[in-house]
Amino acid sequence: MAIHQLLTSRFAAALSQVGAPDASPNIQVASKPEFGDYQANGIMGAAKALKTNPRALAEQVLACVDLAGIADKLEIAGPGFINITLSNAFLSQTLSTQQADARLGTAVAKAETVVIDYSSPNLAKEMHVGHLRSSIIGDSLTRIYSYLGHNVIRQNHVGDWGTQFGMLTAYMLENENQNSELALGDLEGFYRAAKVRFDADPAFADLSREYVVKLQSGDAEVRALWQRFLNISMKHCEDVYQKLGLLLTRDDVKGESSYNDDLPVVIDDLRAQGLLTESQGAQVVFLEEFRNKDGDAAAFIVQKQGGGFLYSTSDLATARYRTGVLGANRILYVVDARQGLHFQQLFTVARKAGFVPADTHMEHVAFGTMMGDDGKPFKTRSGELIKLVDLLSEAESRAFDLVSSKNPNMDEATRHHIAHAVGIAAVKYSDLSKHRTSDYVFDWNSMLSFEGNTAPYLQYAYTRIASIFRQAGDVDANAKIELIEPAEHALALTLVQFPDILQQAANDTCPHVLCSYLYTLATRFSRFYDACPVLKAEGEIRSSRLALCQAAAKTLQTGLDLLGIEVLQEM
Repeated sequence: MAIHQLLTSRFAAALSQVGAPDASPNIQVASKPEFGDYQANGIMGAAKALKTNPRALAEQVLACVDLAGIADKLEIAGPGFINITLSNAFLSQTLSTQQADARLGTAVAKAETVVIDYSSPNLAKEMHVGHLRSSIIGDSLTRIYSYLGHNVIRQNHVGDWGTQFGMLTAYMLENENQNSELALGDLEGFYRAAKVRFDADPAFADLSREYVVKLQSGDAEVRALWQRFLNISMKHCEDVYQKLGLLLTRDDVKGESSYNDDLPVVIDDLRAQGLLTESQGAQVVFLEEFRNKDGDAAAFIVQKQGGGFLYSTSDLATARYRTGVLGANRILYVVDARQGLHFQQLFTVARKAGFVPADTHMEHVAFGTMMGDDGKPFKTRSGELIKLVDLLSEAESRAFDLVSSKNPNMDEATRHHIAHAVGIAAVKYSDLSKHRTSDYVFDWNSMLSFEGNTAPYLQYAYTRIASIFRQAGDVDANAKIELIEPAEHALALTLVQFPDILQQAANDTCPHVLCSYLYTLATRFSRFYDACPVLKAEGEIRSSRLALCQAAAKTLQTGLDLLGIEVLQEM
């Protein structure tokens, strides 16, 4: 049982014994070492409900709580807080048990099927910085949920359907480019030219729409050309995913086109349930739950005048597929915050229509915007979105210069390997370490720094531990951990908190929780290493401290891997 759960259950039992069975113990990690390791902060709320003195109630709780063999110090602070200091023997035993477990004590009691929708680029265009946050946040959540023991199904809901493909097809057939060798750059150029024609030439716009109809109806020539577009685009995406170290593969692609045949069925089912209203020729679900300032119900349009379908239609089909076919207990949509209202309305309609059961959790995992130093969305000076592959290449280049300045005598191949690991990690961690709903300023200097809460700092912390074991020689793999010094206690305490932290990151869908933890772990290891000699220690103390180093390395490596960040043996 994780520490937080254990303390919560023991204090809940004590509160029940003193007449407050419904009170929450509100166990939190102590904010300062002088307050112990944890604090029970729910006494005052319970006292208010019981109309009694908080400190007197705290004394009753202390008399009842069973923490024998767990805590060696309990004290009342202020008007009713209870400070808890765990015993060294309990920490040592808990840490040893945790480290012996393949999942470091994190496995959930009941596994769920979790569908995670992330990345989702529009095809026929290069991926840009706007796709970064969805891709890496979604990938980290995928890793975290999988590590906890859930059945995770990745879904890359790519934009592979619609008017843009009709425009591109019309332009290429018109200019007889359909048989030429194509690269993604060619498609982007053709698309821009087609968009100019589409906006300026009504005849070309009508032709484009005709090709959309042909695409949707299965015309062999148009479908063949469409498939070429997809293959070229997906090869580019796969190259970016590989560079970023993401788990996404071609097998995870489930584009908008996948749901084309189900769209008329969605409309029919909504109509059969009396949810549809015709409004100005369009089919609409009016939502009383979302009213505007004039009190009018919001219109969730599912079919345009003339019969065309929208994102809302395919999103409803998608939700039904994910529960009905994939068996999802939980569906996470990692999409930027600007789509918030759409997802609120989508979830409401999906539940009303019975497409998603009431007990299936649906969540919009929203994220903010990556900003430039001018406080505006990160773009080139010409105002275009920066291509993601260019951003990652620059990260590696800057990291290579940094590594070369620190290790000029290292062979070039090794420097390039380190530069790739450090550069990509710096970009990913700079993003993941921020609360996902926050906008943040992209800053090369801060993200590549070896000081503070950065990927290079954490990667370097791991290499420091690796260097200890290169010097240590034979290590007793079964050494008992004995905690004597305060720095040893603090490090062990941080290590045993890993299961709680990982569960919190999953519950909140917030990778930054794990980032903050890893930074704390690295800093506490540094303090331990400075205060407690390892290699110069002797006998059982040396073996114990090496075991602590091993636990720190294993936990740090595991945590970084769950963020999609590579560790290094040397930097």
